[in-house]
Amino acid sequence: MAELSRESMLLACAAGDRTALNRLYTATASHLFGLALSILRRRDLAEDAVQETFLQVWRHAGSFDVNRGTAMAWMARILRNRCFDMLDKRRREMPLDPAFAEAREDPGPGPADLVAGGESARRLHNCMNEIEANARQCLNLAYYEGLTMEEIAKRLPAPIGTVKSWVRRSLIRLKGCLER
Repeated sequence: MAELSRESMLLACAAGDRTALNRLYTATASHLFGLALSILRRRDLAEDAVQETFLQVWRHAGSFDVNRGTAMAWMARILRNRCFDMLDKRRREMPLDPAFAEAREDPGPGPADLVAGGESARRLHNCMNEIEANARQCLNLAYYEGLTMEEIAKRLPAPIGTVKSWVRRSLIRLKGCLER
């Protein structure tokens, strides 16, 4: 009989009856608080979760369907979802342990690597400028855009044999230039 009264109170909430919400709160808040406390393990968070749950109950009471389950199960599902959202948010906001951060290596390149990389990039750029324009364009399309020889031939309107020759000769010239 108590379940029926909870369901009828929830249906009354859907019709905008604030007294029904107050009665529903009185009838179910302690059960929902116990559930929230078991999930969140903190009284303050559990209280917040119950309060936010009742706000959702008030706003969405019209979506409750008597044929799909009990009022208590519907409200408990809202509460559990709210608790899990709160736990996820707390995990994302937790500060990183400074000792852990200090012990971890930086995966990025160090200053010496950046300088060496900059010098290598400059040398590559200079060597690429020594290659004729059509061949340089073939290399750029192959290595920077990932096109196949056939796709390059279509893009440049050039025979595939010519494209392959340009790429091969350009790579040989590029290698020689970079080895100087």
